[in-house]
Amino acid sequence: MRVVVVDDSAFVRTALTHTLEREPGIEVVATAGDAYEARDRIVELDPHVVTLDLQMPRLDGVSFLRRLMTHHPMPVVVVSAFTSDGSAQAVEALEAGATHAIAKPPADGSREEFESRLVEAVKVAARTSVGVRGVQRWAETGLAARHAPGAIVAIGASIGGPQALAEVVCALPPSAPPVLLVQHMPAEFTRGFAARLDTLGAVRVREAEAGDIPEPGTVLVAPGGTHMVLLERPSGRVIELRRGPAVSSHRPSIDVLFTSVARTAGSDAVGVIMTGMGHDGVAGLAAMRKAGAATLAQDGPTSVVFGMGKLALESGAAAEALPLGRLTSRILELAGARPSGKRDGHAHLGAPAGA
Repeated sequence: MRVVVVDDSAFVRTALTHTLEREPGIEVVATAGDAYEARDRIVELDPHVVTLDLQMPRLDGVSFLRRLMTHHPMPVVVVSAFTSDGSAQAVEALEAGATHAIAKPPADGSREEFESRLVEAVKVAARTSVGVRGVQRWAETGLAARHAPGAIVAIGASIGGPQALAEVVCALPPSAPPVLLVQHMPAEFTRGFAARLDTLGAVRVREAEAGDIPEPGTVLVAPGGTHMVLLERPSGRVIELRRGPAVSSHRPSIDVLFTSVARTAGSDAVGVIMTGMGHDGVAGLAAMRKAGAATLAQDGPTSVVFGMGKLALESGAAAEALPLGRLTSRILELAGARPSGKRDGHAHLGAPAGA
């Protein structure tokens, strides 16, 4: 696997090179100190993966990433020092197409943990399929939502999710049904990710808080490091946040959200599993389908990693797969067709078709 390391610090370039080349099968074929040098090395050497700092002279990393994804799409792992402002930059980078964003360790931080995350991210990135897509906002799509009473949408995504979710969320009309969203992302990024999505479309997007009531026209994003659960109270449906152990190797876990939605909303719900590696969300989506919910997966050609979606289809958890550009319209169509008032998922249990 050929890697180009881009960072304005010669010390960091050397350190990253040594870390990566200790892993069998990884070769750092070049390093670059700024975006223009990086461009030349990428064109010359056609690497499999680029690691990219965000704070660089002449042209910042996010601007370079956007140009790269437009003219020469390829897997990029962001490796940078994230302050609160840097976290916003990291979210922008993920939305622009980076597969991962990894914080450089502080002076007193665990270098071993950082090196392990870096190597794993580069290996995963090399197996991804990266392309460039434009985001259509709701005013450009003309989509309308006449969702059934009680309809609710649950979405889960992992690698490639920030870019894909921007497309789905931006196309939602202000009258869209409530949306609950889990994106695998470090805790320091989810609030900025929600804030960024909130600026792009017609719906309100924010990080979920305990006690939130899902409302039409609102997308609630699970906080990083916390499971998000939908519960039924005498006053209606509410959000509960739980620390607890990781489930399906993640916290927040898509499985945790989907299972709670299956139990609480039953056939009122629409479940969507999107781009990502691993199996988180597959069991939960199966529970949703068994409870009578409509279930979808993002298809292979438009997924950065067709892992979770592929398993959901093969297991029968997802009833159908659609390209990213058609997901929002199908979500709205299915939300409009939900049987009204059927919140008890246990009343709709049955074997998923194709299972």
